[in-house]
Amino acid sequence: MRCELTGTHLHGYLDGELDAAGAASFERHLQSCATCASALGLEQSLRRTLAGAQLYERATDQLRNRVLSKLPAEFPARTKAFPAWRWAAVAAALLLAAFLGRESMNVFHAQSEGEVLAVAAVDAHLRSLQPGHLADVPSTDQHTVKPWFDGKVDFAPSVNDFANEGFPLLGGRLDVLSGRTTAALVYGRRKHIINVFVLPYPPAMGARDSGERSGYHTLSWQKGGLTYIAVSDVAAADLQQLRGLFLKD
Repeated sequence: MRCELTGTHLHGYLDGELDAAGAASFERHLQSCATCASALGLEQSLRRTLAGAQLYERATDQLRNRVLSKLPAEFPARTKAFPAWRWAAVAAALLLAAFLGRESMNVFHAQSEGEVLAVAAVDAHLRSLQPGHLADVPSTDQHTVKPWFDGKVDFAPSVNDFANEGFPLLGGRLDVLSGRTTAALVYGRRKHIINVFVLPYPPAMGARDSGERSGYHTLSWQKGGLTYIAVSDVAAADLQQLRGLFLKD
Protein backbone atom coordinates (compact mmCIF):
# COMPACT_ATOMS: atom_id res chain seq x y z
CA MET A 1 0.00 0.00 0.00
CA ARG A 2 1.41 3.38 -1.00
CA CYS A 3 0.97 6.51 1.11
CA GLU A 4 0.32 9.77 -0.77
CA LEU A 5 2.91 11.62 1.35
CA THR A 6 5.65 9.26 0.12
CA GLY A 7 5.52 11.00 -3.25
CA THR A 8 4.72 14.53 -2.10
CA HIS A 9 6.82 15.02 1.06
CA LEU A 10 9.54 12.36 1.33
CA HIS A 11 12.19 13.80 -0.99
CA GLY A 12 11.47 17.34 0.12
CA TYR A 13 12.09 16.21 3.71
CA LEU A 14 15.30 14.39 2.77
CA ASP A 15 16.62 17.39 0.83
CA GLY A 16 15.72 19.88 3.54
CA GLU A 17 13.24 21.67 1.27
CA LEU A 18 10.26 21.58 3.65
CA ASP A 19 9.73 24.50 5.98
CA ALA A 20 9.91 23.95 9.73
CA ALA A 21 6.18 23.33 10.08
CA GLY A 22 6.12 20.95 7.13
CA ALA A 23 9.14 18.99 8.37
CA ALA A 24 7.70 18.68 11.87
CA SER A 25 4.35 17.55 10.47
CA PHE A 26 6.02 14.91 8.29
CA GLU A 27 8.09 13.64 11.23
CA ARG A 28 4.89 13.16 13.23
CA HIS A 29 3.42 11.34 10.23
CA LEU A 30 6.43 9.00 10.13
CA GLN A 31 5.63 7.76 13.63
CA SER A 32 2.35 6.26 12.46
CA CYS A 33 3.03 5.45 8.80
CA ALA A 34 5.08 2.32 8.21
CA THR A 35 5.08 2.93 4.43
CA CYS A 36 6.76 6.35 4.66
CA ALA A 37 9.11 5.20 7.44
CA SER A 38 10.24 2.24 5.33
CA ALA A 39 10.68 4.40 2.21
CA LEU A 40 12.69 6.95 4.21
CA GLY A 41 14.98 4.22 5.54
CA LEU A 42 15.60 2.87 2.04
CA GLU A 43 16.38 6.35 0.66
CA GLN A 44 18.79 7.11 3.51
CA SER A 45 20.51 3.75 3.05
CA LEU A 46 20.86 4.34 -0.69
CA ARG A 47 22.36 7.79 -0.15
CA ARG A 48 24.87 6.43 2.38
CA THR A 49 25.85 3.67 -0.04
CA LEU A 50 26.39 6.10 -2.92
CA ALA A 51 28.32 8.52 -0.72
CA GLY A 52 30.68 5.77 0.40
CA ALA A 53 31.09 4.06 -2.97
CA GLN A 54 34.40 4.31 -4.80
CA LEU A 55 33.01 5.33 -8.17
CA TYR A 56 36.30 6.53 -9.65
CA GLU A 57 40.05 5.93 -9.33
CA ARG A 58 42.61 8.72 -9.13
CA ALA A 59 45.73 8.26 -11.26
CA THR A 60 48.85 7.59 -9.23
CA ASP A 61 51.69 10.13 -9.24
CA GLN A 62 53.87 7.59 -11.02
CA LEU A 63 51.39 7.16 -13.89
CA ARG A 64 50.85 10.91 -14.16
CA ASN A 65 54.58 11.59 -14.37
CA ARG A 66 55.04 8.89 -17.01
CA VAL A 67 52.34 10.42 -19.22
CA LEU A 68 53.68 13.95 -18.82
CA SER A 69 57.23 12.89 -19.51
CA LYS A 70 56.24 11.45 -22.90
CA LEU A 71 54.40 14.51 -24.20
CA PRO A 72 57.43 16.74 -25.05
CA ALA A 73 59.24 13.85 -26.72
CA GLU A 74 56.32 13.01 -28.99
CA PHE A 75 55.17 16.52 -29.94
CA PRO A 76 58.12 18.96 -29.75
CA ALA A 77 58.04 20.06 -33.41
CA ARG A 78 54.28 20.50 -33.47
CA THR A 79 54.36 22.44 -30.20
CA LYS A 80 57.11 24.81 -31.34
CA ALA A 81 55.64 25.29 -34.80
CA PHE A 82 52.22 26.25 -33.46
CA PRO A 83 52.09 30.08 -33.44
CA ALA A 84 51.22 31.85 -30.22
CA TRP A 85 48.22 33.56 -31.79
CA ARG A 86 46.75 30.17 -32.62
CA TRP A 87 47.10 29.08 -29.02
CA ALA A 88 45.22 32.22 -28.05
CA ALA A 89 42.51 31.46 -30.60
CA VAL A 90 42.17 27.90 -29.31
CA ALA A 91 41.92 29.16 -25.74
CA ALA A 92 39.25 31.69 -26.71
CA ALA A 93 37.28 29.03 -28.57
CA LEU A 94 37.41 26.71 -25.58
CA LEU A 95 36.23 29.46 -23.25
CA LEU A 96 33.37 30.31 -25.61
CA ALA A 97 32.36 26.66 -25.91
CA ALA A 98 32.41 26.27 -22.14
CA PHE A 99 30.27 29.39 -21.69
CA LEU A 100 27.73 28.34 -24.32
CA GLY A 101 27.61 24.84 -22.89
CA ARG A 102 26.93 26.17 -19.42
CA GLU A 103 24.20 28.50 -20.68
CA SER A 104 22.60 25.65 -22.64
CA MET A 105 22.60 23.46 -19.54
CA ASN A 106 21.03 26.27 -17.51
CA VAL A 107 18.23 26.65 -20.07
CA PHE A 108 17.69 22.89 -20.22
CA HIS A 109 17.64 22.66 -16.43
CA ALA A 110 15.13 25.50 -16.18
CA GLN A 111 12.89 23.87 -18.79
CA SER A 112 13.08 20.51 -17.00
CA GLU A 113 12.27 22.14 -13.65
CA GLY A 114 9.37 23.96 -15.27
CA GLU A 115 7.94 20.74 -16.70
CA VAL A 116 8.17 19.01 -13.31
CA LEU A 117 6.49 21.94 -11.58
CA ALA A 118 3.65 22.07 -14.12
CA VAL A 119 3.01 18.33 -13.78
CA ALA A 120 3.04 18.60 -9.98
CA ALA A 121 0.52 21.45 -10.17
CA VAL A 122 -1.91 19.37 -12.25
CA ASP A 123 -1.54 16.43 -9.84
CA ALA A 124 -2.22 18.73 -6.87
CA HIS A 125 -5.26 20.16 -8.66
CA LEU A 126 -6.68 16.66 -9.15
CA ARG A 127 -6.09 15.80 -5.48
CA SER A 128 -7.93 18.94 -4.43
CA LEU A 129 -11.06 17.83 -6.29
CA GLN A 130 -11.50 14.88 -3.94
CA PRO A 131 -14.21 15.44 -1.30
CA GLY A 132 -12.96 17.51 1.63
CA HIS A 133 -9.63 18.49 0.01
CA LEU A 134 -10.50 21.69 -1.81
CA ALA A 135 -10.05 24.30 0.92
CA ASP A 136 -8.65 24.49 4.45
CA VAL A 137 -10.29 27.90 4.82
CA PRO A 138 -13.46 28.00 2.70
CA SER A 139 -14.40 31.66 2.32
CA THR A 140 -15.28 34.23 -0.31
CA ASP A 141 -13.75 37.00 1.82
CA GLN A 142 -10.20 37.86 0.79
CA HIS A 143 -9.68 39.46 4.22
CA THR A 144 -10.32 36.06 5.78
CA VAL A 145 -8.27 33.95 3.37
CA LYS A 146 -5.14 36.13 3.17
CA PRO A 147 -4.52 36.37 6.97
CA TRP A 148 -5.10 32.62 7.28
CA PHE A 149 -1.75 32.01 5.54
CA ASP A 150 0.14 34.12 8.12
CA GLY A 151 2.59 31.88 9.96
CA LYS A 152 1.85 28.93 7.69
CA VAL A 153 4.03 30.08 4.79
CA ASP A 154 6.99 32.48 4.84
CA PHE A 155 5.64 34.67 2.04
CA ALA A 156 2.51 36.75 1.44
CA PRO A 157 0.46 35.62 -1.58
CA SER A 158 -1.74 38.13 -3.35
CA VAL A 159 -5.35 37.22 -2.50
CA ASN A 160 -8.27 38.94 -4.25
CA ASP A 161 -11.91 38.19 -4.93
CA PHE A 162 -12.65 38.65 -8.62
CA ALA A 163 -16.36 37.81 -8.39
CA ASN A 164 -17.34 40.89 -10.38
CA GLU A 165 -15.13 39.65 -13.24
CA GLY A 166 -16.54 36.11 -13.08
CA PHE A 167 -13.86 34.52 -10.86
CA PRO A 168 -15.26 34.35 -7.31
CA LEU A 169 -12.85 33.45 -4.52
CA LEU A 170 -13.84 30.16 -2.86
CA GLY A 171 -11.09 29.75 -0.27
CA GLY A 172 -7.50 28.65 0.26
CA ARG A 173 -5.37 25.82 1.59
CA LEU A 174 -1.79 24.62 1.99
CA ASP A 175 -0.41 22.23 -0.62
CA VAL A 176 2.95 20.82 -1.73
CA LEU A 177 4.51 21.07 -5.21
CA SER A 178 7.75 19.16 -5.82
CA GLY A 179 8.54 19.16 -2.11
CA ARG A 180 7.81 22.87 -1.64
CA THR A 181 5.11 24.16 0.70
CA THR A 182 2.67 26.11 -1.43
CA ALA A 183 -0.29 28.43 -0.88
CA ALA A 184 -3.25 27.36 -3.00
CA LEU A 185 -6.00 29.85 -3.82
CA VAL A 186 -9.30 28.42 -5.04
CA TYR A 187 -11.47 30.28 -7.55
CA GLY A 188 -14.67 29.41 -9.37
CA ARG A 189 -15.41 29.93 -13.04
CA ARG A 190 -19.02 29.11 -13.91
CA LYS A 191 -19.21 25.49 -12.63
CA HIS A 192 -15.45 24.87 -12.83
CA ILE A 193 -12.72 25.03 -10.20
CA ILE A 194 -9.44 26.92 -10.70
CA ASN A 195 -6.48 26.35 -8.39
CA VAL A 196 -3.85 29.09 -8.27
CA PHE A 197 -0.67 27.80 -6.59
CA VAL A 198 1.68 30.40 -5.12
CA LEU A 199 5.29 29.77 -4.11
CA PRO A 200 8.55 31.67 -3.89
CA TYR A 201 10.56 30.69 -6.94
CA PRO A 202 13.19 32.43 -9.09
CA PRO A 203 11.54 33.56 -12.36
CA ALA A 204 14.15 31.70 -14.46
CA MET A 205 13.22 28.48 -12.68
CA GLY A 206 9.44 28.96 -12.67
CA ALA A 207 6.94 26.71 -14.34
CA ARG A 208 6.60 26.86 -18.11
CA ASP A 209 4.33 29.72 -19.19
CA SER A 210 1.45 27.55 -20.41
CA GLY A 211 0.65 23.95 -21.22
CA GLU A 212 -1.92 21.17 -21.16
CA ARG A 213 -1.94 17.76 -19.52
CA SER A 214 -4.80 15.26 -19.47
CA GLY A 215 -7.27 17.93 -20.50
CA TYR A 216 -6.17 20.45 -17.84
CA HIS A 217 -4.60 23.78 -18.76
CA THR A 218 -1.75 25.37 -16.82
CA LEU A 219 -0.65 29.00 -16.92
CA SER A 220 2.05 30.66 -14.83
CA TRP A 221 3.32 34.15 -14.14
CA GLN A 222 5.64 35.96 -11.73
CA LYS A 223 4.82 38.92 -9.53
CA GLY A 224 6.49 40.38 -6.46
CA GLY A 225 9.13 37.64 -6.26
CA LEU A 226 6.51 34.88 -6.32
CA THR A 227 5.42 32.39 -8.96
CA TYR A 228 1.72 31.82 -9.59
CA ILE A 229 0.51 28.68 -11.38
CA ALA A 230 -3.15 28.40 -12.40
CA VAL A 231 -4.63 24.99 -13.22
CA SER A 232 -8.13 24.15 -14.43
CA ASP A 233 -10.20 22.44 -17.12
CA VAL A 234 -11.61 25.80 -18.21
CA ALA A 235 -10.61 27.28 -21.54
CA ALA A 236 -7.08 28.62 -21.82
CA ALA A 237 -8.53 32.08 -22.50
CA ASP A 238 -10.19 32.03 -19.06
CA LEU A 239 -6.85 31.40 -17.34
CA GLN A 240 -5.28 34.20 -19.36
CA GLN A 241 -8.05 36.52 -18.19
CA LEU A 242 -7.45 35.52 -14.57
CA ARG A 243 -3.71 36.09 -14.97
CA GLY A 244 -4.46 39.57 -16.28
CA LEU A 245 -6.53 40.32 -13.19
CA PHE A 246 -3.69 39.22 -10.90
CA LEU A 247 -1.10 41.26 -12.78
CA LYS A 248 -3.37 44.32 -12.89
CA ASP A 249 -4.00 44.29 -9.16
